[in-house]
Amino acid sequence: MAESSSADYVFKIVLTGDSGVGKSNLLSRFTRNEFSLESRSTIGVEFSTKEVQVDGKTIKIQIWDTAGQERFMAITKAYYRNALGTLIVFDILKASTFQNLDNWYNEVRANAGIECSIILVGNKVDQRHMRAVLYENAKRYAEERNIPYIETSALDATNVEQAFRSLIADIYRNWTARKDSMKDDSNRISQPTSQIIKPNFKSTNKPTDDNGGNTCCSS
Repeated sequence: MAESSSADYVFKIVLTGDSGVGKSNLLSRFTRNEFSLESRSTIGVEFSTKEVQVDGKTIKIQIWDTAGQERFMAITKAYYRNALGTLIVFDILKASTFQNLDNWYNEVRANAGIECSIILVGNKVDQRHMRAVLYENAKRYAEERNIPYIETSALDATNVEQAFRSLIADIYRNWTARKDSMKDDSNRISQPTSQIIKPNFKSTNKPTDDNGGNTCCSS
């Protein structure tokens, strides 16, 4: 995958959570402003890209969409490597997807590390009248882990942009803080190219392109 010459940084983030919570539609809504009711479950890992502006810097985001099926958990663990941020997604209509959050939270911490930024996302808020998970319970879960909570709808785009941009902004703040710390220690700042994160695999799924296209299917 070619790197954009205009990007100051390239950050990798991962979408994770149970199958069927809408991870892939969140991805396609954010990157292409699209939603598909006909989408299929993601197999393994797929990814798309999007460029955003933060503090006058162009940041290219690699967004990796992981399969939520338990049988794929082992093969997707490697894809947390170098991830600077994660959206852990559950379906507010399905209590089981909320009850399984510890599995995903612990997996992120074990594989991406304590410095990986996390935001908890309750998806399908357009159907809040059928919700099985109370907002207060999800908010409490997030607060206990010192992570933000936001409710989204990939269907009508509610808070999708805000969720991704909030995570990206947090990653950028953390990165610049670490960079400043490195500057204090060594009196120098690394060049932007040293911060570019490149995928170290060849996808076996349908090809993606650098304009944000992917083989996104509903997780």
